[in-house]
Amino acid sequence: MAGAVLPALLPALTPPALTAPALLPAHGVGNRGDLPLPFTALVVAAVAALLISFVAIGVLWREPRLRDTDGWLLPGPLAGLLDARWFRGLARALAGLLTLWTLLALVLGPDSARNPVPHVVYVWLWVGLAFASMLLGPVWRVVNPLRALHAGLLRLARVSPDLAALPYRWGLWPAAVGLAAFTWVELVAQENTSLGFLRVLVAGFVAVSLLGAAVFGRTWFDHADPFEVWSALLGRLSPLGRRADGRWVLRTPLHGINELRGRRGLVPTVAVMLGGTAYDGFSANLSWATFVQSSAVPPSLLKTATLLGFFGLVALTIWLASALSVRLAGEPLRRSIPFVSDIAPSLVPIAGGYVVAHYWSLWVYQGQYAWVLLTDPLGTGADLLGTAGLVPDDTLIRPTLVATIQAVSIVVGHLLGVLAAHERAITVLERRAAVIGQLPLMVVMVVYTLGGLTILFTP
Repeated sequence: MAGAVLPALLPALTPPALTAPALLPAHGVGNRGDLPLPFTALVVAAVAALLISFVAIGVLWREPRLRDTDGWLLPGPLAGLLDARWFRGLARALAGLLTLWTLLALVLGPDSARNPVPHVVYVWLWVGLAFASMLLGPVWRVVNPLRALHAGLLRLARVSPDLAALPYRWGLWPAAVGLAAFTWVELVAQENTSLGFLRVLVAGFVAVSLLGAAVFGRTWFDHADPFEVWSALLGRLSPLGRRADGRWVLRTPLHGINELRGRRGLVPTVAVMLGGTAYDGFSANLSWATFVQSSAVPPSLLKTATLLGFFGLVALTIWLASALSVRLAGEPLRRSIPFVSDIAPSLVPIAGGYVVAHYWSLWVYQGQYAWVLLTDPLGTGADLLGTAGLVPDDTLIRPTLVATIQAVSIVVGHLLGVLAAHERAITVLERRAAVIGQLPLMVVMVVYTLGGLTILFTP
């Protein structure tokens, strides 16, 4: 995001206390010099960890181990709170109030860097939702104000909440297209923080969402809403989950990923999630910025083509690896299509690791500053929330700390991806063939690891 959005948001930091160089956050703040270890040593350690883990699980993890009965039960009062109607209603009410407050700023607020809408859209909704989902699960399904509005309209009309004019058959493809469009908006689109642009963006999204729900029913939100799908997929990494009997438990991120089954549109959705975040880091590279500025091709066209190339590269590499895996396992090539869909969930931990690595600085710093702007949504100089004097704390965006978080999140994400791919492979393929067949997937994941670290720590 910082490639296009953060430079536009930084002018909002006008108070003198916020203009000290040490407090100005740079997305992906950290470079090779910030690392606690030499960059080469970090890469060698990361690749070694992946290769050793692959050999170890091939020997020690011979049968499927992840069961839907696993997990440590939550205490009764906490589980009851999570299921309580009043608690979920309170969460929806707070989300609704924040939405109305933001819409007030969108419609009547100043068209300047002091308007909170860009922060709410690009920092809280996009990045904050990702972090909240990885911690708590698919929270957007609970608090989505458009889902609540649709349900309220149906109640007023006294019709069934399952009302749908047509059956829904598109899988996750609309969500993939929506995520790709939003990624383009935040990384490529010009004037993407201007109030006029955001008004069109929000109005268009609301119209499409309500129209889709009117035609296909509330299942539209489950499968086609990009933010619900974004939250649901990353929410698979949450330590909170339900056992097969419906009881709340604490469990490993692998259990949530293992419950995710291949479905139509999953591969392109995951490719957009991973490819978009990779392009974000790549676009911050100084050499790339220089090339874009000096190229005869219009910058927007060049950036758009490159972004689409990142989407396509992720989808192509995972499909080629899956096809080769199927052949090495002795299966017919036609099995590669269902197999790639079976393996695609293993990319979700990698995407989650990229999200943490790329957006940590933005979320920690600009997430705090959003409160300052929400204090005065109309730009009148008021301090409606009493936070106008808030100075964002930069403790958690110190260069060495951020570099460490970036490196660890990418490596851990890839290790979880290896484990998830192995569990799925030995579930759908014969064990010996599955271990051999995973070699192409291992190569792809090692390349992803190297690529992710290089993108982050190359100035």
